[in-house]
Amino acid sequence: MLSRVSRSLSSLGPRAFSSSLGSFALRPSVVSPPSLRALQGFRTMSTFKQEPHKLLVIPGPIEVTDEVLFANAHPSMSHVSPDFIPVFGDCIRMVRQVLFAQDAQPFIISGSGTLGWDQVASNLVEPGENVLVLNSGYFGDSFADCLRTYGAEVDELRAPFGKAVELASLDVALRSKKYKLVAFTHVDTSTSVLSDAKGIAEVVKRVSPDTLVALDGVCSVASEEIQQDAWGIDIVLTASQKGLGTPPGLSILTASKKAIKVFEERKTPVTSYYASWRKWLPIMRAYEAGTAAYFATPPVNLIYAFHASLTQITQRAPSLAERFRLHREASARVKREAEALGFRQLPLDVAYAANGMTALYFPEGVGAADLLPRLAKRDVIVAGGLHKDHKEKYFRIGHMGVSVVDPQRGDVDKVITALKESLAEAQASKNV
Repeated sequence: MLSRVSRSLSSLGPRAFSSSLGSFALRPSVVSPPSLRALQGFRTMSTFKQEPHKLLVIPGPIEVTDEVLFANAHPSMSHVSPDFIPVFGDCIRMVRQVLFAQDAQPFIISGSGTLGWDQVASNLVEPGENVLVLNSGYFGDSFADCLRTYGAEVDELRAPFGKAVELASLDVALRSKKYKLVAFTHVDTSTSVLSDAKGIAEVVKRVSPDTLVALDGVCSVASEEIQQDAWGIDIVLTASQKGLGTPPGLSILTASKKAIKVFEERKTPVTSYYASWRKWLPIMRAYEAGTAAYFATPPVNLIYAFHASLTQITQRAPSLAERFRLHREASARVKREAEALGFRQLPLDVAYAANGMTALYFPEGVGAADLLPRLAKRDVIVAGGLHKDHKEKYFRIGHMGVSVVDPQRGDVDKVITALKESLAEAQASKNV
């Protein structure tokens, strides 16, 4: 059996793989335990390494491990293959572990994180129903726009730039009108503002317990703690390319039992074809049960990569609790070092500052054109500003996933050193 795997992988050419056995070891559900133990040594001895490249520390996509990238290069496989079915099923189960959501129904669909908005808007909100959006940046604007596109009547609570919506304001809004759903962005990638997910859910449960709570976790899942069941969050939507450490292309969503019941009891047809849970719910249930089903072809290779990353996150060191601690520590270090250099954080209070990314205002006399190319010259790629009203004033650094949990890589050290050198050079060139 091993020789067949070796021949299959080798047929892809020497540039595709440096080891013929690595991806086989990524599929524990299709080999017996003794075989898995025997193969683990081959995986760790694999000589497969990514090509040298600039360090990607934007707030997504992020760096991925060699093992994840290797899994993404798995030979082409049928989406109904007996080998693939348990891989997809494992992904569904492991998503629950990441979100502490044993009672939730995961959906893993080909698409960007944006598809999660469409799923919420088309499956849970019927045209004319009231939705409240807690808006802390660019992605709050977009979530509200998506909901309106599907016919929702949307009210917004807009936070001042650099802040999250206050819980007291949410309390007042919920008492003034009946809302089908409250939606918020846990970490708005445009501002690095972190909203109090647990607090929001507590207010909704206390004031309007029938109202659904939808959390946009594209930039928070696996870098910020989310206790979906315990906190009473009905929807967590995210994507593969940020804290989950997988290349872009998967829309991932978990729906509570309450949300599924609301969906099943809706009075009007679902307002999307591709995003319809009437199409996808049987697919997810089938793969988790160990059988194949078809609506649209899943991205097989990407799911192999996702499986590899989820395995690292849920079954290996560091534990989830340790992973969250490492993100908090890396975040505090980057922010502390940046402030010592004269940068100022965009969030107005540390309570609003995300742990998977940092947004910094440029110092006086220095702009994006002065700093970002100098960072790139030092092989560090960061992101410019995104919020339409302030994007020229600040830039963003991502610190999540493998760059944080594997200190031997030295990614955070490299970012800090490059930031110091680039700023000094920029200031010297302008006599600042």
